[in-house]
Amino acid sequence: MNSSEKQLVIGRRNALKMLGLSSAAMLAGGFTDIVAAESESIKPKSTPVVSAGRSSVAFTTGTDRQQMIFEVVKPFEAELKKALKGKQLIIKPNMVATNVALCATHVDALSGLLEYVKSFYKGQIIIAESSSVVNSADGFKNYGYLDLAKDYKVKFVDMNTLGGKPYFVINRDLHLDKIQIADVFFDPNNYFISISRLKTHDTVVMTGAVKNIVLSAPLNLPAAGGAKPINYKRNLHSAGPRWLHYNMHLVSKRFLPHFSIIDGVEGMEGNGPIRGTAVNHKVALASFDPMAVDSICCQLMDIPLEYVGYLNYNAAADIGIIDREKIDIIGSAKPSDHVIKYALHSNAESQLEWDDPLTPPSSRPQVQQPAQKPVQ
Repeated sequence: MNSSEKQLVIGRRNALKMLGLSSAAMLAGGFTDIVAAESESIKPKSTPVVSAGRSSVAFTTGTDRQQMIFEVVKPFEAELKKALKGKQLIIKPNMVATNVALCATHVDALSGLLEYVKSFYKGQIIIAESSSVVNSADGFKNYGYLDLAKDYKVKFVDMNTLGGKPYFVINRDLHLDKIQIADVFFDPNNYFISISRLKTHDTVVMTGAVKNIVLSAPLNLPAAGGAKPINYKRNLHSAGPRWLHYNMHLVSKRFLPHFSIIDGVEGMEGNGPIRGTAVNHKVALASFDPMAVDSICCQLMDIPLEYVGYLNYNAAADIGIIDREKIDIIGSAKPSDHVIKYALHSNAESQLEWDDPLTPPSSRPQVQQPAQKPVQ
Protein backbone atom coordinates (compact mmCIF):
# COMPACT_ATOMS: atom_id res chain seq x y z
CA MET A 1 0.00 0.00 0.00
CA ASN A 2 1.32 3.43 -0.92
CA SER A 3 1.98 5.26 2.33
CA SER A 4 1.74 8.64 0.63
CA GLU A 5 -1.96 8.02 0.07
CA LYS A 6 -2.41 7.78 3.86
CA GLN A 7 -4.89 4.95 3.49
CA LEU A 8 -6.28 3.31 6.56
CA VAL A 9 -7.62 -0.19 6.14
CA ILE A 10 -8.70 -1.16 9.62
CA GLY A 11 -8.19 -4.74 10.73
CA ARG A 12 -11.02 -6.51 12.50
CA ARG A 13 -9.34 -6.13 15.89
CA ASN A 14 -8.84 -2.39 15.47
CA ALA A 15 -12.39 -1.91 14.23
CA LEU A 16 -13.73 -3.60 17.35
CA LYS A 17 -11.44 -1.47 19.50
CA MET A 18 -12.91 1.66 17.96
CA LEU A 19 -16.40 0.53 18.84
CA GLY A 20 -15.58 0.43 22.55
CA LEU A 21 -15.52 -2.55 24.91
CA SER A 22 -19.26 -3.04 25.22
CA SER A 23 -19.82 -2.99 21.46
CA ALA A 24 -16.83 -5.23 20.85
CA ALA A 25 -18.24 -7.82 23.20
CA MET A 26 -21.54 -7.78 21.34
CA LEU A 27 -19.80 -8.08 17.98
CA ALA A 28 -17.68 -10.98 19.19
CA GLY A 29 -20.87 -12.72 20.29
CA GLY A 30 -22.47 -12.45 16.87
CA PHE A 31 -24.18 -9.10 17.40
CA THR A 32 -23.71 -8.08 13.79
CA ASP A 33 -25.53 -11.20 12.67
CA ILE A 34 -28.42 -10.27 14.94
CA VAL A 35 -28.74 -6.67 13.82
CA ALA A 36 -28.56 -7.70 10.19
CA ALA A 37 -31.23 -10.36 10.68
CA GLU A 38 -34.71 -10.05 9.27
CA SER A 39 -37.87 -12.15 9.32
CA GLU A 40 -37.67 -15.65 7.90
CA SER A 41 -39.92 -14.65 5.02
CA ILE A 42 -37.33 -12.24 3.61
CA LYS A 43 -35.15 -14.38 1.36
CA PRO A 44 -32.69 -14.51 -0.29
CA LYS A 45 -29.83 -12.03 0.15
CA SER A 46 -28.91 -9.98 -2.91
CA THR A 47 -25.25 -8.99 -3.05
CA PRO A 48 -23.22 -6.89 -5.49
CA VAL A 49 -20.66 -8.46 -7.78
CA VAL A 50 -17.24 -7.87 -6.19
CA SER A 51 -14.08 -9.81 -6.95
CA ALA A 52 -12.45 -11.69 -4.09
CA GLY A 53 -8.99 -10.16 -4.22
CA ARG A 54 -9.01 -7.21 -6.62
CA SER A 55 -11.48 -4.75 -8.11
CA SER A 56 -11.53 -2.78 -11.35
CA VAL A 57 -12.62 0.83 -11.77
CA ALA A 58 -13.09 2.45 -15.18
CA PHE A 59 -11.96 6.08 -15.19
CA THR A 60 -12.13 8.86 -17.75
CA THR A 61 -12.00 12.64 -18.08
CA GLY A 62 -13.82 15.22 -20.16
CA THR A 63 -16.90 17.44 -20.24
CA ASP A 64 -19.40 15.46 -22.35
CA ARG A 65 -21.36 13.54 -19.72
CA GLN A 66 -23.02 11.12 -22.12
CA GLN A 67 -19.75 10.22 -23.80
CA MET A 68 -18.01 9.83 -20.45
CA ILE A 69 -20.75 7.51 -19.16
CA PHE A 70 -20.30 5.42 -22.32
CA GLU A 71 -16.56 5.22 -21.70
CA VAL A 72 -16.79 4.03 -18.09
CA VAL A 73 -19.66 1.57 -18.64
CA LYS A 74 -18.36 -0.07 -21.83
CA PRO A 75 -15.53 -2.08 -20.17
CA PHE A 76 -18.17 -3.86 -18.07
CA GLU A 77 -20.75 -4.42 -20.83
CA ALA A 78 -20.38 -8.19 -21.06
CA GLU A 79 -20.74 -8.63 -17.28
CA LEU A 80 -23.67 -6.20 -17.17
CA LYS A 81 -25.52 -8.05 -19.92
CA LYS A 82 -25.12 -11.28 -18.01
CA ALA A 83 -26.06 -9.77 -14.65
CA LEU A 84 -29.18 -8.02 -16.03
CA LYS A 85 -30.60 -11.10 -17.73
CA GLY A 86 -34.05 -11.69 -16.26
CA LYS A 87 -33.68 -8.81 -13.79
CA GLN A 88 -35.57 -5.59 -13.18
CA LEU A 89 -33.16 -2.71 -13.71
CA ILE A 90 -33.52 0.09 -11.16
CA ILE A 91 -31.42 3.21 -11.62
CA LYS A 92 -30.91 5.18 -8.42
CA PRO A 93 -29.89 8.82 -8.96
CA ASN A 94 -28.98 11.08 -6.04
CA MET A 95 -31.39 13.86 -5.21
CA VAL A 96 -31.14 15.51 -1.80
CA ALA A 97 -33.15 18.63 -2.64
CA THR A 98 -35.56 19.38 -5.45
CA ASN A 99 -34.37 22.86 -6.41
CA VAL A 100 -30.55 22.77 -6.19
CA ALA A 101 -29.22 21.33 -9.43
CA LEU A 102 -25.67 20.87 -8.13
CA CYS A 103 -26.83 18.46 -5.41
CA ALA A 104 -28.60 16.10 -7.83
CA THR A 105 -27.54 13.64 -10.52
CA HIS A 106 -27.39 15.53 -13.82
CA VAL A 107 -30.05 14.52 -16.34
CA ASP A 108 -27.39 14.13 -19.05
CA ALA A 109 -25.63 11.49 -16.96
CA LEU A 110 -28.92 9.60 -16.65
CA SER A 111 -29.63 9.86 -20.37
CA GLY A 112 -26.11 8.64 -21.14
CA LEU A 113 -26.67 5.53 -19.05
CA LEU A 114 -30.12 4.91 -20.54
CA GLU A 115 -28.79 5.33 -24.07
CA TYR A 116 -26.03 2.83 -23.42
CA VAL A 117 -28.11 0.06 -21.84
CA LYS A 118 -31.04 0.27 -24.28
CA SER A 119 -29.08 -1.74 -26.85
CA PHE A 120 -29.14 -4.83 -24.63
CA TYR A 121 -31.80 -4.21 -21.97
CA LYS A 122 -35.28 -4.27 -23.47
CA GLY A 123 -37.47 -4.14 -20.38
CA GLN A 124 -38.93 -1.12 -18.65
CA ILE A 125 -36.36 0.68 -16.51
CA ILE A 126 -37.29 2.11 -13.12
CA ILE A 127 -35.72 5.37 -11.99
CA ALA A 128 -36.20 5.38 -8.23
CA GLU A 129 -35.47 7.78 -5.40
CA SER A 130 -36.47 8.02 -1.74
CA SER A 131 -35.60 11.48 -0.61
CA SER A 132 -35.18 12.31 3.05
CA VAL A 133 -36.79 15.74 3.30
CA VAL A 134 -38.42 16.41 -0.06
CA ASN A 135 -40.98 14.99 -2.45
CA SER A 136 -39.09 12.89 -4.98
CA ALA A 137 -41.72 13.60 -7.65
CA ASP A 138 -40.84 17.31 -7.52
CA GLY A 139 -37.20 16.49 -8.19
CA PHE A 140 -38.07 14.21 -11.09
CA LYS A 141 -39.86 17.17 -12.66
CA ASN A 142 -37.52 20.02 -11.73
CA TYR A 143 -34.33 18.29 -12.88
CA GLY A 144 -35.77 17.25 -16.24
CA TYR A 145 -35.91 13.54 -15.48
CA LEU A 146 -39.52 13.22 -16.66
CA ASP A 147 -38.48 14.27 -20.17
CA LEU A 148 -36.45 11.05 -20.41
CA ALA A 149 -39.74 9.17 -20.87
CA LYS A 150 -39.98 10.68 -24.37
CA ASP A 151 -37.01 8.63 -25.58
CA TYR A 152 -36.73 5.72 -23.15
CA LYS A 153 -39.04 3.16 -21.59
CA VAL A 154 -38.78 4.41 -18.02
CA LYS A 155 -40.98 4.56 -14.95
CA PHE A 156 -40.41 6.96 -12.04
CA VAL A 157 -40.89 5.64 -8.52
CA ASP A 158 -40.74 7.25 -5.08
CA MET A 159 -39.59 4.34 -2.94
CA ASN A 160 -41.03 5.98 0.17
CA THR A 161 -44.49 5.07 -1.15
CA LEU A 162 -43.84 1.35 -1.64
CA GLY A 163 -43.81 0.04 1.91
CA GLY A 164 -40.97 -1.64 3.72
CA LYS A 165 -39.65 -4.48 5.83
CA PRO A 166 -37.84 -4.41 9.19
CA TYR A 167 -34.09 -4.18 9.57
CA PHE A 168 -32.04 -3.60 12.70
CA VAL A 169 -29.34 -1.05 13.46
CA ILE A 170 -28.15 0.38 16.80
CA ASN A 171 -29.27 3.51 18.61
CA ARG A 172 -27.25 5.86 20.81
CA ASP A 173 -27.71 3.57 23.81
CA LEU A 174 -26.26 0.65 21.80
CA HIS A 175 -29.64 -1.08 21.80
CA LEU A 176 -31.21 -2.67 18.76
CA ASP A 177 -33.25 -0.17 16.80
CA LYS A 178 -35.74 -1.39 14.21
CA ILE A 179 -36.00 0.65 11.04
CA GLN A 180 -37.93 0.10 7.82
CA ILE A 181 -36.10 -0.63 4.56
CA ALA A 182 -37.91 -0.10 1.27
CA ASP A 183 -39.41 -3.31 -0.12
CA VAL A 184 -37.62 -3.04 -3.45
CA PHE A 185 -34.22 -3.64 -1.83
CA PHE A 186 -35.26 -7.08 -0.56
CA ASP A 187 -36.33 -8.39 -3.97
CA PRO A 188 -33.47 -10.45 -5.48
CA ASN A 189 -34.92 -9.81 -8.94
CA ASN A 190 -34.06 -6.11 -8.71
CA TYR A 191 -30.71 -4.91 -10.04
CA PHE A 192 -29.56 -1.52 -8.74
CA ILE A 193 -27.29 0.85 -10.61
CA SER A 194 -26.24 3.87 -8.58
CA ILE A 195 -25.40 7.07 -10.44
CA SER A 196 -24.39 10.08 -8.36
CA ARG A 197 -21.99 13.03 -8.07
CA LEU A 198 -18.76 13.68 -6.20
CA LYS A 199 -19.84 15.59 -3.08
CA THR A 200 -18.74 16.46 0.41
CA HIS A 201 -21.16 15.74 3.25
CA ASP A 202 -22.29 17.25 6.55
CA THR A 203 -22.09 14.04 8.62
CA VAL A 204 -19.88 11.42 6.91
CA VAL A 205 -17.31 13.65 5.14
CA MET A 206 -18.06 12.50 1.58
CA THR A 207 -20.90 10.85 -0.29
CA GLY A 208 -20.50 8.64 -3.34
CA ALA A 209 -21.70 5.23 -4.47
CA VAL A 210 -22.12 3.44 -1.14
CA LYS A 211 -24.13 6.13 0.61
CA ASN A 212 -26.40 6.66 -2.41
CA ILE A 213 -27.88 3.20 -1.83
CA VAL A 214 -27.29 2.56 1.86
CA LEU A 215 -29.14 5.69 2.99
CA SER A 216 -31.79 5.54 0.31
CA ALA A 217 -32.89 2.16 1.64
CA PRO A 218 -34.39 3.40 4.97
CA LEU A 219 -37.85 4.84 4.45
CA ASN A 220 -39.22 8.33 5.02
CA LEU A 221 -42.81 7.45 5.88
CA PRO A 222 -45.43 10.20 5.61
CA ALA A 223 -48.29 10.51 8.07
CA ALA A 224 -51.06 8.09 7.15
CA GLY A 225 -54.12 6.60 8.83
CA GLY A 226 -53.65 8.69 11.94
CA ALA A 227 -50.04 7.57 12.38
CA LYS A 228 -47.27 10.11 12.80
CA PRO A 229 -44.65 10.47 10.06
CA ILE A 230 -41.43 8.54 10.64
CA ASN A 231 -38.24 9.57 8.88
CA TYR A 232 -35.79 6.71 9.40
CA LYS A 233 -33.17 8.43 7.25
CA ARG A 234 -33.24 11.57 9.38
CA ASN A 235 -33.19 9.52 12.57
CA LEU A 236 -30.03 7.74 11.42
CA HIS A 237 -28.35 11.06 10.57
CA SER A 238 -29.39 12.78 13.80
CA ALA A 239 -27.65 10.18 15.97
CA GLY A 240 -24.33 11.71 14.93
CA PRO A 241 -21.25 10.67 12.94
CA ARG A 242 -20.18 7.69 15.07
CA TRP A 243 -23.56 6.00 14.90
CA LEU A 244 -24.25 6.92 11.30
CA HIS A 245 -20.93 5.54 10.04
CA TYR A 246 -21.41 2.25 11.88
CA ASN A 247 -25.08 1.92 10.97
CA MET A 248 -24.17 2.54 7.33
CA HIS A 249 -21.84 -0.43 7.69
CA LEU A 250 -24.65 -2.55 9.12
CA VAL A 251 -26.91 -1.65 6.21
CA SER A 252 -24.02 -2.25 3.78
CA LYS A 253 -23.83 -5.86 4.96
CA ARG A 254 -27.05 -6.47 3.04
CA PHE A 255 -27.71 -3.57 0.66
CA LEU A 256 -25.22 -2.12 -1.81
CA PRO A 257 -25.46 -1.09 -5.47
CA HIS A 258 -24.73 -3.85 -7.95
CA PHE A 259 -23.05 -1.37 -10.30
CA SER A 260 -21.96 2.18 -9.53
CA ILE A 261 -21.28 5.28 -11.63
CA ILE A 262 -19.93 8.63 -10.46
CA ASP A 263 -20.44 11.74 -12.57
CA GLY A 264 -17.68 14.09 -11.48
CA VAL A 265 -17.84 16.55 -14.35
CA GLU A 266 -18.95 19.01 -11.71
CA GLY A 267 -18.44 18.07 -8.07
CA MET A 268 -19.44 19.79 -4.84
CA GLU A 269 -17.11 20.93 -2.07
CA GLY A 270 -17.65 22.74 1.20
CA ASN A 271 -21.04 22.51 2.89
CA GLY A 272 -22.40 19.57 0.93
CA PRO A 273 -24.49 17.67 0.19
CA ILE A 274 -26.78 20.63 -0.64
CA ARG A 275 -25.18 24.01 0.13
CA GLY A 276 -21.70 23.43 -1.23
CA THR A 277 -19.98 25.09 -4.16
CA ALA A 278 -19.10 23.72 -7.58
CA VAL A 279 -15.78 22.09 -8.48
CA ASN A 280 -15.01 21.83 -12.18
CA HIS A 281 -13.46 18.36 -11.96
CA LYS A 282 -14.24 16.78 -15.36
CA VAL A 283 -14.03 13.12 -14.30
CA ALA A 284 -16.23 10.01 -14.32
CA LEU A 285 -15.77 6.48 -12.98
CA ALA A 286 -17.64 3.20 -12.65
CA SER A 287 -17.28 -0.27 -11.15
CA PHE A 288 -19.11 -3.31 -9.86
CA ASP A 289 -17.43 -2.57 -6.51
CA PRO A 290 -18.92 0.56 -4.86
CA MET A 291 -16.21 0.49 -2.21
CA ALA A 292 -13.48 0.74 -4.85
CA VAL A 293 -15.41 3.57 -6.52
CA ASP A 294 -15.60 5.51 -3.25
CA SER A 295 -11.92 4.87 -2.55
CA ILE A 296 -11.00 6.46 -5.88
CA CYS A 297 -13.48 9.28 -5.17
CA CYS A 298 -11.61 10.01 -1.94
CA GLN A 299 -8.35 10.04 -3.89
CA LEU A 300 -9.76 12.46 -6.47
CA MET A 301 -11.09 14.77 -3.72
CA ASP A 302 -7.85 14.48 -1.72
CA ILE A 303 -9.77 13.12 1.28
CA PRO A 304 -7.78 10.63 3.40
CA LEU A 305 -9.54 7.29 3.64
CA GLU A 306 -9.22 7.34 7.42
CA TYR A 307 -11.70 10.23 7.44
CA VAL A 308 -14.53 8.04 6.09
CA GLY A 309 -15.67 5.62 8.75
CA TYR A 310 -18.16 3.50 6.84
CA LEU A 311 -15.55 2.63 4.22
CA ASN A 312 -13.19 1.46 6.93
CA TYR A 313 -15.83 -0.59 8.75
CA ASN A 314 -16.81 -2.26 5.49
CA ALA A 315 -13.19 -2.96 4.57
CA ALA A 316 -12.62 -4.54 7.98
CA ALA A 317 -15.56 -6.85 7.25
CA ASP A 318 -14.22 -7.75 3.78
CA ILE A 319 -16.95 -5.84 2.00
CA GLY A 320 -15.33 -4.52 -1.17
CA ILE A 321 -11.84 -3.15 -1.79
CA ILE A 322 -10.48 0.25 -0.73
CA ASP A 323 -6.76 -0.57 -0.89
CA ARG A 324 -5.74 1.23 -4.08
CA GLU A 325 -2.92 -1.20 -4.72
CA LYS A 326 -5.68 -3.79 -5.26
CA ILE A 327 -7.75 -1.58 -7.58
CA ASP A 328 -7.04 -1.83 -11.30
CA ILE A 329 -7.78 1.38 -13.22
CA ILE A 330 -9.27 0.88 -16.69
CA GLY A 331 -8.63 3.69 -19.14
CA SER A 332 -5.75 5.85 -20.31
CA ALA A 333 -6.20 8.56 -17.64
CA LYS A 334 -4.91 8.12 -14.10
CA PRO A 335 -6.90 9.36 -11.08
CA SER A 336 -3.66 10.46 -9.42
CA ASP A 337 -3.21 13.03 -12.20
CA HIS A 338 -6.63 14.58 -11.57
CA VAL A 339 -6.68 15.19 -7.82
CA ILE A 340 -8.33 18.40 -6.61
CA LYS A 341 -8.35 19.17 -2.91
CA TYR A 342 -11.99 19.64 -1.95
CA ALA A 343 -12.79 21.98 0.91
CA LEU A 344 -14.61 19.93 3.53
CA HIS A 345 -17.79 20.87 5.34
CA SER A 346 -17.43 23.59 7.98
CA ASN A 347 -18.19 20.99 10.68
CA ALA A 348 -15.66 18.47 9.33
CA GLU A 349 -13.72 18.27 12.59
CA SER A 350 -16.74 16.92 14.48
CA GLN A 351 -17.41 14.42 11.69
CA LEU A 352 -14.05 12.79 12.34
CA GLU A 353 -15.30 11.60 15.72
CA TRP A 354 -16.51 8.44 13.98
CA ASP A 355 -13.51 6.52 15.33
CA ASP A 356 -14.24 7.38 18.98
CA PRO A 357 -15.66 4.49 21.05
CA LEU A 358 -19.40 4.00 20.70
CA THR A 359 -20.19 4.47 24.37
CA PRO A 360 -23.83 4.82 25.41
CA PRO A 361 -24.84 8.17 26.92
CA SER A 362 -25.52 6.59 30.34
CA SER A 363 -21.85 5.58 30.68
CA ARG A 364 -20.43 9.03 30.04
CA PRO A 365 -19.34 11.36 32.85
CA GLN A 366 -22.07 13.77 33.81
CA VAL A 367 -21.31 17.44 33.24
CA GLN A 368 -21.80 19.49 36.39
CA GLN A 369 -23.97 22.46 35.59
CA PRO A 370 -23.40 25.66 37.61
CA ALA A 371 -26.07 26.42 40.18
CA GLN A 372 -28.65 28.84 38.90
CA LYS A 373 -29.02 32.13 40.69
CA PRO A 374 -32.44 32.76 42.20
CA VAL A 375 -34.63 35.09 40.22
CA GLN A 376 -34.71 38.51 41.91
